[in-house]
Amino acid sequence: MTVSNNQRRKMRTAARLYAVQALFQMEAIGQTVDAVMREFEDHRFGEIFDDVEMQEGDVDTFRGLMERAVDEQARIDQMTDRALVAKWPLGRIDPTLRALFRAAGAELVMGDTPPRVVITEFVDVAGAFFPDGREPRFVNAVLDHMAHEVTPGGF
Repeated sequence: MTVSNNQRRKMRTAARLYAVQALFQMEAIGQTVDAVMREFEDHRFGEIFDDVEMQEGDVDTFRGLMERAVDEQARIDQMTDRALVAKWPLGRIDPTLRALFRAAGAELVMGDTPPRVVITEFVDVAGAFFPDGREPRFVNAVLDHMAHEVTPGGF
């Protein structure tokens, strides 16, 4: 089966959303990265959940984000802390946002995707989790800071 560029883009977007959910789940219930990746790949990608068909996710993107987020967590968390104001260290941030910053930080560190694309994609993910809040603007500001740290002059 041939996948169009548009479908491939949608699958990568879904993989980013799934990575945030999986990182949240790892932190919330203490699952290993291998267990949570297997669960998502086997039971979430393209499945029907609460009468809604879930988007098929790009497995390579999902695995790359998950593995890099775990392997580089200390570095990513430090970058996130530097992007936050002193009164709001990463430990005080909503766990969903913490997972989002880790997934986005992983993609920024990988360096395969232009920073502006990473920021736009994860601001959209934030909008999916917080449709009525100010979180997407907050995510934009934090990720912009992180992207400039990872790729100075990369804009």
